[in-house]
Amino acid sequence: MKTVSEFWRDKRVWITGGTGFLGQALARKLREHGCAEVAATGRKEGDLTDRAAIIRLLAETRPEVIIHLAAVVGGIGANRERPAEFFYDNLLMGTQLMHESWRAGVGKFVAVGTICAYPKFTPIPFHEENLWDGYPEETNAPYGLAKKMLLVQAQAYRRQYDWDAIFLLPVNLYGPGDNFDPATSHVIPALIKKFVDAKREGLDHIVAWGDGTPTREFLYVDDAAEGIALAAERFDKPDPVNLGSGMEISIKDLTHTVARHVGFAGDIRWDTTQPNGQPRRRLDVSRAEREFGFRASMDFEEGLRRTVAWYVERQSR
Repeated sequence: MKTVSEFWRDKRVWITGGTGFLGQALARKLREHGCAEVAATGRKEGDLTDRAAIIRLLAETRPEVIIHLAAVVGGIGANRERPAEFFYDNLLMGTQLMHESWRAGVGKFVAVGTICAYPKFTPIPFHEENLWDGYPEETNAPYGLAKKMLLVQAQAYRRQYDWDAIFLLPVNLYGPGDNFDPATSHVIPALIKKFVDAKREGLDHIVAWGDGTPTREFLYVDDAAEGIALAAERFDKPDPVNLGSGMEISIKDLTHTVARHVGFAGDIRWDTTQPNGQPRRRLDVSRAEREFGFRASMDFEEGLRRTVAWYVERQSR
């Protein structure tokens, strides 16, 4: 359903990471809201670790709103293999982009962080006030801390320059169009690909990482895009805000659910030599609803069904 907002009608928006999974969904969402002009860029248009590229893109797009989604990101395996890259690239992109955006007079900066910024042992549900209560889960820490610095920077620029910069904390996303590359994908697309491949090859089992006990929360990509759009339009405070669905599912239950949707009837074997990651994840999502009226709408089973169907349909081409 198209809902045109007066706020977006005359706005020029630059979405960094706009050619990616969430970026494409957000660009569509902003156009639905009546956004006048959306520039959705990826690495092809400019490397955001390069200050000169940032300055050039700011001059070309002339944005009134910037939504910073660009990130070097991946699952547990990628975080273990490339921790220095995940820290340096994400920190440099965010720090330079926010500073140059302020210098260029951009009116609003939306920094999109990560659930990985929370401490490893955070009480359930995660409240935004818990962000500084401990160190993140070790495999995700370089990425999570680099993104968390966007919150520190946004609050500092707001305090010193009275600049409208906000910080959002989305949970793990999923949906059609997700990244299914096994080297960098997150858990849902990784499981879907694993089960689809196993079914096609006639395997009698698959191997899953860890012991299946950790829990995770997932947010459908279109819901995430709606939450970001509403925050950009309606929220102007220094406080971080969770974006999630409020649901919680164990990795074991998730794995069996994905197998059912794919139609894989073989065994699932757990490799307990591999890390579990953070023990539990579920957000308190009341601040987002209270501050800018966001509540996730996609049923998880339906969202998962759509994601599996999207991937299977493309594999059959």
